[in-house]
Amino acid sequence: MKNFQGTGVAIITPFNSDGTVDYPGLRNLINYIIDGGVEYIVSLGTTGETSTLSADEKKAVWECTREEINGRIPLVAGIGSNDSRSAAREIKDFEVAGFDGILSVCPYYNKPTQEGIYQHYKLLAESAALPIILYNVPGRTGINMSAETTLRLANDFENIIGIKEASGNFEQFNHILRDKPEDFLFISGDDPITVPLIAMGAAGVISVVGNALPGIFSTMVRMCLDGKFFEAQGLHHSMTKITGLFFLEGNPAGVKSALDLLGICGKTLRLPLVDVSRSTSDQIKNELLTLKLL
Repeated sequence: MKNFQGTGVAIITPFNSDGTVDYPGLRNLINYIIDGGVEYIVSLGTTGETSTLSADEKKAVWECTREEINGRIPLVAGIGSNDSRSAAREIKDFEVAGFDGILSVCPYYNKPTQEGIYQHYKLLAESAALPIILYNVPGRTGINMSAETTLRLANDFENIIGIKEASGNFEQFNHILRDKPEDFLFISGDDPITVPLIAMGAAGVISVVGNALPGIFSTMVRMCLDGKFFEAQGLHHSMTKITGLFFLEGNPAGVKSALDLLGICGKTLRLPLVDVSRSTSDQIKNELLTLKLL
């Protein structure tokens, strides 16, 4: 479980100006993130614009990521679907070498019942050769996985080892953190509330901001995990404005704009996502200057 404590980064997928995957840019970004001191990387989550990638592109991105990381830090694959059988088949056929876990989003669009969500993850757990981290993000899926369902899955399946929680519901957070098995990981899915969630017992975060600010963000998280919350406050407050800007016009447009300004990789997105406005880009640049990253 220590593999997934601290800062995980839900890595973006860089694209060339013609929309093809920028593999040199991806390698550059991976090394930038690792050099920043993060604990692990998540490949092809929501932030990776996974829904716009073909099956062959996904395999190529995973292979490039696995090759570049080369065992230096743990690696998680994002695999999920609103078709349970399809997700189970992809998980069962997944080439696990070089990967340490799977992050699987709650089934979206269909709006299943809580029993349907439970049965979905039951099928995935029975198909997986790697540990599974649940991902609850109602703002994207249209359905909330209740604390009761999370706890039921945590208790029923040894290979369901944690949850990335992004419901924004502190009552739900408290319920899970209070009643979860001791070794079940509660991972923040929202960058801005990482500090209070670690204070409540979270094991860390799977971050978007960590793409662009891996050093500052991972240092803050380690401080919190060491109980140094007063010291972490300054870092937290130094990032609140740029974090808001990263999400102002949609994820990952904001963080891609920052990475372009930092010279790590380009800012191209695939439709229906588009680049941030000039105003937002200028504000992001000003914040990077304030943080002494430019």
